[in-house]
Amino acid sequence: MSKENEIVDLLRPLVEEHGLYLEGVKLNRAGKHSALVVTIDLPEGPGGVGSDALSSVTRAISGALDEADPIAGSYNLEVTTPGAERELTEPRHFSRAQGRLVAFVFDDGAMASGRIEELQGDSVMVSVDGQRREISLDSVSKAHVQIEF
Repeated sequence: MSKENEIVDLLRPLVEEHGLYLEGVKLNRAGKHSALVVTIDLPEGPGGVGSDALSSVTRAISGALDEADPIAGSYNLEVTTPGAERELTEPRHFSRAQGRLVAFVFDDGAMASGRIEELQGDSVMVSVDGQRREISLDSVSKAHVQIEF
């Protein structure tokens, strides 16, 4: 089992107790310096992780890591959310992006931008240029949330 998988197994139940979803764990080593990046998110639907929830889960994660001590030596802990321009790679990501403007690249190279209305099984309903369009997730090669000013 990799060190990252070991940390995921340690942290997942803790993160879920806080009503959040463990998106991923990345252990970056650079010589004597290491950083552990823990990415959390809401389990589903639109919205964001509030600062109080982020602070609370960060304290819990730090305590669990101190107690279990899965990483040799010192390291910096960063607990973060996926970010505003996240790549959408699984159905849960599209659910989380409801109401957001998303740029799509399809398997055939075509591109489109539209606002996600809802996830329906293996498809997402998107408003593209005022028209409601159903997009099969199987046809999407890349999708990113777009920043709107």
